[in-house]
Amino acid sequence: MGHGPGAMGAAVEKPQDFGAVMGRLVRFCRRYAPAIIIALVLGTAGTVLQIIGPDKLKDMTNAIVRGLPAIVDGKPVMGAIDFGEVTRIGWTLVALYAAYALLSYVQSWIMADVTQRTAQRLREAISAKINKLPLSYFDKVSYGDVLSRITNDVDAIGQTLGQSLGSLITSATLFVGALVMMFRNNVIMTLCAIGASLVGFAIMAVIMKVSQRYFAAQQVALGDVNGHVEEMYSGHLIVKAYNGEADSIARFERYNADLYDSGWKSQFLSGLMMPLMNFVGNFGYVVVCVVGAALAMDGQIEFGVIVAFMMYIRLFTQPLSQFAQAFQNLQRCAAASERVFGFLDEPEMTDETDKPALLGADVPVRGDVEFSHVRFEYEPGKPVIRDFSASVKAGQKVAIVGPTGAGKSTMVNLLMRFYDIADGTITIDGIDTSSVPRWNVHDQFSMVLQDTWVFRGTVRENIAYAKPGVTDAQIVAACKAVGLDHFVRSLPHGYDTVLDDNTALSAGQRQLLTIARAMVQDAPILILDEATSSVDTRTEELIQQAMDALTVGRTSFVIAHRLSTIRDADMILVMEHGDVIERGTHDELLAKGGAYARLYNSQFTLAG
Repeated sequence: MGHGPGAMGAAVEKPQDFGAVMGRLVRFCRRYAPAIIIALVLGTAGTVLQIIGPDKLKDMTNAIVRGLPAIVDGKPVMGAIDFGEVTRIGWTLVALYAAYALLSYVQSWIMADVTQRTAQRLREAISAKINKLPLSYFDKVSYGDVLSRITNDVDAIGQTLGQSLGSLITSATLFVGALVMMFRNNVIMTLCAIGASLVGFAIMAVIMKVSQRYFAAQQVALGDVNGHVEEMYSGHLIVKAYNGEADSIARFERYNADLYDSGWKSQFLSGLMMPLMNFVGNFGYVVVCVVGAALAMDGQIEFGVIVAFMMYIRLFTQPLSQFAQAFQNLQRCAAASERVFGFLDEPEMTDETDKPALLGADVPVRGDVEFSHVRFEYEPGKPVIRDFSASVKAGQKVAIVGPTGAGKSTMVNLLMRFYDIADGTITIDGIDTSSVPRWNVHDQFSMVLQDTWVFRGTVRENIAYAKPGVTDAQIVAACKAVGLDHFVRSLPHGYDTVLDDNTALSAGQRQLLTIARAMVQDAPILILDEATSSVDTRTEELIQQAMDALTVGRTSFVIAHRLSTIRDADMILVMEHGDVIERGTHDELLAKGGAYARLYNSQFTLAG
């Protein structure tokens, strides 16, 4: 039978358009079409050999029966078994089953290779697609959803496609071949065997239909339980602080009771599948034996036909359950393919291969930045930046402040061309950033963000990230400049220490590491996005000193909530609702007594 009882009747996610998505998957795999065809031909040939086996076993049985003692006038008369014929048939059977095993092995090997190569290409396509998607896509889709497509969905395609495609072909061959051989041997016994099987499968169809409802309810209840446990675990301190344990336990028990109720019903009903399959097979055996015995006694068939039918009954009923399992797997494969291809069909950023890389091509970029009547909107008709203009000279430090949602980070994202503006221009050294490739714009920036990013790798690799030709001396100098060198040397392997879950880095140390990374990048323009907002005051001072060293000689854009860190800025832009409402130095804006002064004084009032 090949599958556990829980496999049949389980709820399977269904695609919106099975035919269309499977057709696209076939086109995606067309380069492997010759290998797939060879595998399917080998599988079919192996199945044909398997079907021939019982017929040869019938011949062997008849040869043995012919040589058994016969009763004549109440006395046994010894026959003569032709052991030469029996041996020939025996070796033929060995050859048939050995060839069947070999062909099945080769088919499995080819299909495993094809499906894994298909999964590999899908992962490569998704990886390439991620780099072509605009940042706006990730504003509306969670990272977890993208990760699920590149892992769970691609794995589902690889696993189910290889299992199901070969299984469908061999099962169909086995079903048709067994049926033909049964009719070839005896029509009456074949009709009786089919009738017996139909009775059992009719009962199975009813049970599967009922169990589907409980499997669907089980999935919903399981989602409720998992979601509640994750929610309560992540918010454990809050639950404790507000004495919410009783309510949490009550909700969990309710969800758990629903899961128990749907779980035992679905498992009980699916657990009936194997006994029913056994019943169908055994019932068929009984019918074949009774009908075959009657026909043999009447002289219509030989005894070997009964032996052959005993095996053909199994070969006839086995594919029916495999059909159901293979179709469920294909449904799962199609649903996963639909999500993967849906991701691959997402609109991409415009192709910029024909744009010249003008920034830094002839002379190094100085860092003059000009915003001219910039307008931007995430959604049509809902402007976030209405009319922004500013001129920043090379080496200046510009601070952008304002309440949450004022458009501070958006302005920086537009500067780096993470988003394309709706109107206006942004220039670097007089060159419109929209006239050069995005990578050419990104090369001119170093970034230190509030959310520090440290990947699994050595300290050295983290600091020199994506920067070719960085020397050890440059890495050490950057760490010394930010005050991180002493800590790094205290690690077990110094700069070659691998940063992973076993390496404890404080928030401040992670931030200093990202500042060192920005220093090694040595780009002419620097972005500091609330880089000290998540650390204590003492660590903030250390980070501030490191950032002051980093900004020397660079055009700097600083987004800060703590206004005390930007007093020395050459220009402070105060934003509100996407507009710059004030600009000037710290002293000039305080003297105006406007929005900046209110923000600055409120922070010190709260601090006091």
